[in-house]
Amino acid sequence: MAIDMTPWPGTDVEKYRAAGYWRGETFAGFLASRARAHGNRVALVDDRTRLTYAELDERTDHVAHGLRGLGLGSDDRVLLQLPNRAEFLLLWFALMKIGAVPVHTQPGHRRSEMVHLAQHSDAAAYVIPDLHAGFDHRELAAEVRSVSPSLKHVIVVGDPGTGTGFTPFTDLLTSAPEAGPAITSRASGGDAALLLLSGGTTGLPKLIPRTHDDYLYNSRAAGEVCELTEESVYLAALPVAFNYTMNCPGVLGALSVGGRVVLAGNPDPGYCFDLIEREGVTIAAINPQLAPVWLDEAAVTDADLSTLRVLQVGSARLADETARKMVAELGCVIQQVFGMAEGLLCLTRLSDPPEIITTTQGRPISPADEIKVAGPDDQEVPDGEEGELLVRGPYTLRGYYHADEHNAKSFTHDGFYRSGDRVRRRPTGHLVVVGRSKDQINRGGEKIPATEVEGHLLAHPAIQSAALLPAPDPDLGERSVAFLVLDGGPDAVPAPDRKELAAFLDKRGVAAFKAPDEVRILDVMPLTPVGKMDKKVLAAQIKAERSKSGPPA
Repeated sequence: MAIDMTPWPGTDVEKYRAAGYWRGETFAGFLASRARAHGNRVALVDDRTRLTYAELDERTDHVAHGLRGLGLGSDDRVLLQLPNRAEFLLLWFALMKIGAVPVHTQPGHRRSEMVHLAQHSDAAAYVIPDLHAGFDHRELAAEVRSVSPSLKHVIVVGDPGTGTGFTPFTDLLTSAPEAGPAITSRASGGDAALLLLSGGTTGLPKLIPRTHDDYLYNSRAAGEVCELTEESVYLAALPVAFNYTMNCPGVLGALSVGGRVVLAGNPDPGYCFDLIEREGVTIAAINPQLAPVWLDEAAVTDADLSTLRVLQVGSARLADETARKMVAELGCVIQQVFGMAEGLLCLTRLSDPPEIITTTQGRPISPADEIKVAGPDDQEVPDGEEGELLVRGPYTLRGYYHADEHNAKSFTHDGFYRSGDRVRRRPTGHLVVVGRSKDQINRGGEKIPATEVEGHLLAHPAIQSAALLPAPDPDLGERSVAFLVLDGGPDAVPAPDRKELAAFLDKRGVAAFKAPDEVRILDVMPLTPVGKMDKKVLAAQIKAERSKSGPPA
């Protein structure tokens, strides 16, 4: 089944091609062209592997033939659930070479999310590690496969287990390209290259189709703003499956100019600082949750961080005071990053003054990005006033994958995407992120759809009603607060605490980051005049508490 997408209007297609934003290129030949230009330069490093561009291109050819040998090919969706290891990129580029479509998932996703994604995407294959962070992904994959009719193959990086029928990744890697026909992808620039995950505000994640044209332009434009060259060394400290890590400018931006990508197995600052010194890292990307611990480690480290030119901070709102401290104490340029997997990317510029870097979340990377800061009537508000961010442009989607009903709500009649972000725009074009209008919690860059978690909480035998809301947090940006009304019947069970709810959600196959950070018990749930849950009352309560205690540090 081909990837069904909402297309850009023909006039926009012509405009973007005429301007050179879209070049008709695809990722199928991406590595081959870089191997020709930068063959002996180091392209990729992780804790186990060090590959030049020529070696990376050659190995992906082997993997591509192995995938083709399994019967995978054009438009097949393949779930990728791997940590930061070279195998992620070997598989990603191999899938591009055969015209298949990677579906980015997160290492922390569990049964609830993975079953949904397998079934919604009609995935033909699922790629996992054997064990990661103490979790056995093989057991998860067996569960997902048992209820997902389209899922024919599970590919395991590591030990596939006995009697599972899973395919070891090493079988793909040792496939001989000369043993079969040449691998040729039929994809064109306007076809879907990959499917990213939305943060999700009304249940489980939606899928975001990104085309070869728009995703390649995204990395080029971001790379130009970050002044990437073949001497750039990018440290991927956050999961590579994040759009932020992959393409803002990220892994693809570095590879596109012949730079080096260093995949960190975890974001611990001591470990990452050793990588910065060893590899001569010039640009790294973290989230606000990591900022304080990186600052603390930088104050005492013996590692030589002198090569680090740019430290990006994004995926959630960075507190102004933390930004000022980073600018004052770290010997590199701090770059604020605000973007979305749906498209729009805003960056502060490397030459921006400290006042801009510490108080805004950047401005769009493309002159073709169309921005509106709109009131309830979708009419633009003056600069300096708060409104919802609406956007369209050459790398912002026009519709989610197989989500007609949601698309009708998420886009204006003239194609602007309703981001749900509340912002103020300065006369310079820089945006200041104020909050969210959608029912979503941004916990350290992890997007938590409140509706989905509430549905799981209501399955608990002690809970009669549940509301999940964000509260300000100095480290995470936002933490999640669960307001619960308990079942007061004669067979009522004791009130669950945070630890019990985390265990309950884990048993239901929900990712750990979605468990509430705080639990509050209510006698009654506030309701609107028409009998619906009134989250505004609960949000006002949180806001009042913040006002009494002062803003987060």
